[in-house]
Amino acid sequence: MVSVSRKLITLLAVLLVLTGCTSVTGDLKLTIATGFPGGVYNKLGNALATEWARQMGMPRPTVLPSEGSPDNINRLTNGQADIAFSAADAASDSRNERFSALARVYDDYLHIVVRADDPIRTIGDLTGKRVAIGAANSGVKKIADRVLDITGVVAERRELGLQASADALRNRQIDAFFWSGGLPTDEIAQLSKGERIRLLDMNELMSTIRKRFRYYGTATIPLSMYGLANTVPVTTLTVPNLLMVTDRLSTDAAKALTQGIFVAQKELAAATRAANSIDIRSAVETQPVPLHPGAREFYRDEKNI
Repeated sequence: MVSVSRKLITLLAVLLVLTGCTSVTGDLKLTIATGFPGGVYNKLGNALATEWARQMGMPRPTVLPSEGSPDNINRLTNGQADIAFSAADAASDSRNERFSALARVYDDYLHIVVRADDPIRTIGDLTGKRVAIGAANSGVKKIADRVLDITGVVAERRELGLQASADALRNRQIDAFFWSGGLPTDEIAQLSKGERIRLLDMNELMSTIRKRFRYYGTATIPLSMYGLANTVPVTTLTVPNLLMVTDRLSTDAAKALTQGIFVAQKELAAATRAANSIDIRSAVETQPVPLHPGAREFYRDEKNI
C-alpha cells in the first residue's frame, strides 16, 4: 500500500480543483497505448482513463489495445499515443531521449510454463522442443529470445500470444511457453484448473542475466499461486512496468496525472490485482527512464524524493 494516506491525496485533489489548477487538463485529449484486451496493461489503462476523466473533468482518454511494450514504444514515438505502458527493458532499448515516466506501476514475473507430466525440468531441456515465445512485437518475446540465446537453447520458437499459448499447451501442440505478466495471470490460472502445470526455475541463470541486463530483478512465485506441481517456490526474472510519456506533455499536466494515479488506487486495484503493487515509495524508481519533471514535482511535494 502507498505510504501517503488516501485521505491526504484525496484532499490534495480537492484543493487542486478548488484552486482551478485542473484547467491544465480540462481540455487535454490523450490517447493511452495499453496491451491486449483483458490484459493488465489494458485493464489499468481503461481504469486510469475513467478515473482521470472523473477527477479532472477532462475528456476520457482514448484507450488503444496493442501487442505489448515494443508496439507501445512505437506508438509513443510516432505520436499515435501520448501515454503508454512499457516494460523497462523495451523502454531502455528505445534510447529515446524524449521519453520520461510518470511512475513505476508494478513488476512482471516471467513464467516458463510446462505440463506437470512432461520431463522438462530446466531451460536446457527445452532444446529441440516446441516453445511459444509470445506474440510478435511483444515484450515477452524480447525476454524469451534473450533467455534462450543466453542459454544457447535451440528450440522451435513459435510466436503465439498468451491465450493461444495456453490453448496450444493444453492441446499438446507445444511443449512450453513463455509469459511475462503480473501475479496471478488469469489465463495461466485458468489453464491450471484443468491441467497440472510446472514453472521452470531460473535461479542458476539470474546472475548471468543480471550482469548483462541490470534492470531485471529476481523474485519467487509461490506454489499456491497456480497450484503448481513444483516442490519448491520458483525463482524467476522480474521486469518493472512503467507508465511513460514524452516531452509533449506539459509539467502541470504530468503532475496532475501522476497525482491521479494514487487518488485512484482503490479503483485501479478493483480493475486488476496488479495495482495493489503500486506504491508511492517505489513509483519513483523508473530507471533507466527518467521521471517527467511534472511527476518529479508531485513526488517532491509528497516528500518522496
